[in-house]
Amino acid sequence: MGMEHESQLARLGLFDARVPRYTSYPTAPHFSGRVGRDTFSNWIEAIPAGSEISLYLHVPFCRRLCWFCACRTQGTQSAEPLRAYAEVLRRELAMLQERLQPGIRLSRLHWGGGTPTLMPADMIARLAEDIFEAVPLAQGAEFSVEIDPNEIDAPRLDALAAAGMNRASIGVQDFDPQIQDTIGRRQSYEVTARAVEMIRAHGVQSLNADILFGLPGQTPHKIADSVQKLLSLGPDRVALYGYAHVPWMARRQIMIPSDQLPTPQERLALFDQAAELFHADGYDAIGIDHFALPDDALSRAQKAGGLRRNFQGYTDDRAQALIGLGASAISRFAQGYAQNDPATSQYNTAINTGRFSTTRGHVLSAQDRLRARIIEALMCDFKVSRIELVTHFGIDPVALETMLADCASRFEDCVRLSASGLEIAPKGRPLTRLIARHFDAYDLSKAGHSSAI
Repeated sequence: MGMEHESQLARLGLFDARVPRYTSYPTAPHFSGRVGRDTFSNWIEAIPAGSEISLYLHVPFCRRLCWFCACRTQGTQSAEPLRAYAEVLRRELAMLQERLQPGIRLSRLHWGGGTPTLMPADMIARLAEDIFEAVPLAQGAEFSVEIDPNEIDAPRLDALAAAGMNRASIGVQDFDPQIQDTIGRRQSYEVTARAVEMIRAHGVQSLNADILFGLPGQTPHKIADSVQKLLSLGPDRVALYGYAHVPWMARRQIMIPSDQLPTPQERLALFDQAAELFHADGYDAIGIDHFALPDDALSRAQKAGGLRRNFQGYTDDRAQALIGLGASAISRFAQGYAQNDPATSQYNTAINTGRFSTTRGHVLSAQDRLRARIIEALMCDFKVSRIELVTHFGIDPVALETMLADCASRFEDCVRLSASGLEIAPKGRPLTRLIARHFDAYDLSKAGHSSAI
């Protein structure tokens, strides 16, 4: 990247801003207690009979708590808390099944956490059976599971494969041992390679991987080495996430030395180094931070204009409802968002007394829907369509033109008005989250978001 381009990005605020990742709009800090269990139940009952939905299952347990992680998790050394939690999930599933209209099926099922593969094989098999009894898989459905290479073996993979898992997701973060020690995540290349070999041997054809840039002590040379090691494992798609250092939200991150973190300018160089290697190996860039092989479903969705964004990042899922089960899980409906109690004990208490554990959420207004679509279109396609917005959201064309023109003037030649709408120029793509923020009507000052790069 030339000095002039970097200077322009700096002038436009890339290296100073803290902005949302926009996996929802409005973002979770703006959820309120006005959405509770009754609203959640009503939204479930309103899903049309015979339609397809997505299901996310949150398992908040880990053998060890990695210091870099900001997810809702807790440590356990035994299977007993997992078994108790699985029983609560079954009760929640039964409550869900009671309220769903006939003929509803799953287009997507994702197990995340935490570490879902902490569950023993018998627990995996029974939980999957209970899920599919409540909501069967649709034809061509995707069943994905987050797999910790340190916490997987043949019996657990046997159970997952027998249940129908057809996409696995592994976290890599970085292969450098010194960086791993600094972030509290020891996971050798050899252990990761063995896990990938087992996954492939069990007939799971689709493999996702996550890798981080912006970690303490990371250099372009080190991230290049990690990316090349990852590429040798042949993932179908990769999420190249920027490490979000938010110790005020994730207290375990105080273990990470902030004085060793790369500067925002160095973070951009790390991203560019990794992206260059993915491009060289034949991967398509997907949105702002994903890469996929040309025949992967994400690449096909992007080319067809069907890319979407949700709490798991980029997806090709077209279901109108995503229901989250488990502590802290977030659901997305056409009407809005609903989140379960983040405290596992409180979640357990609610479900065990026959009540959903919804504690907060947001009812979407007409203005929310319009801005959510603009932000999603920018994050997925780097452009917005005037015709789509006027046709589907009823915005006055003059008011829309004012919104778009204001954005274009704010971001100089990095954003341009076109015959069809507004488009982010290739040189402006590092600014995408900042540009999306321009259309965010909520006060962001109270939410501690991550670096814009």
